[in-house]
Amino acid sequence: MRTFQSLAELPPMVGQEVAVSDWTTVTQHQVDLFAEATGDHQWIHVDEERAKQGPFGATIAHGFLTLSLIPKFFDSAFEVRDTKMGVNYGLNRVRFTGPVPVGSRLRGRFKLLEAKALEGNGWQMTWQVTIEREGTDKPVCVAESISRRYA
Repeated sequence: MRTFQSLAELPPMVGQEVAVSDWTTVTQHQVDLFAEATGDHQWIHVDEERAKQGPFGATIAHGFLTLSLIPKFFDSAFEVRDTKMGVNYGLNRVRFTGPVPVGSRLRGRFKLLEAKALEGNGWQMTWQVTIEREGTDKPVCVAESISRRYA
């Protein structure tokens, strides 16, 4: 994990990769819970027997489940010590570029694209988040995530 003492250390890093998260394993239990929470019970996600005969040979994570791991990746990639609060402000672009078979290990790479000062002692930052699957060269998701942090 990379540590920054203050928010002021981040704006000079625009255009650079700032941090890489720890790996996390996607489990069938997570996929099943996500299906329950969202109502998306498509067989490719939840029917392990049928999915064995499908195009990926196993169940795969929902794209939005993969996307929802971004906060977890942020937490293990870096911290900013002088912040009181951080919030998710939204997304600009999201592309699901590859499947995530259950059992895959994923991590996030964070490149700072933009940093703007906000009133109230804060910063809005736009991050390119590239989610990688261990053992493959192609990312499984690329997204622009916008966050706000306040000191």
